[in-house]
Amino acid sequence: MTRDDDKTTKEIGQRARRKKDARDDPGPSPLRGIGTFGMIGWSIAVPTLIGIFLGLWLDGLAPQNFSWTIALLLGGVVLGAFIAWGWIGKEGE
Repeated sequence: MTRDDDKTTKEIGQRARRKKDARDDPGPSPLRGIGTFGMIGWSIAVPTLIGIFLGLWLDGLAPQNFSWTIALLLGGVVLGAFIAWGWIGKEGE
């Protein structure tokens, strides 16, 4: 085996390792960011809408001096914020 053959073999090995590393850890993707953004939006929207509908139902069923709809809307937003915070924490790891 000559020196040139040995050098070529090393280069091929280095390229193969780089390709494997790139495949194993692709890095950040713009599409992943868009997906995370959508998931966070749904994490806030769904509890908020559930709170609104539950509040409307309770306003008709058991009227109070306060509005169930507004109270549960705010509760849904807070719950959604905690869920979104959890998602952000998982994505940051």
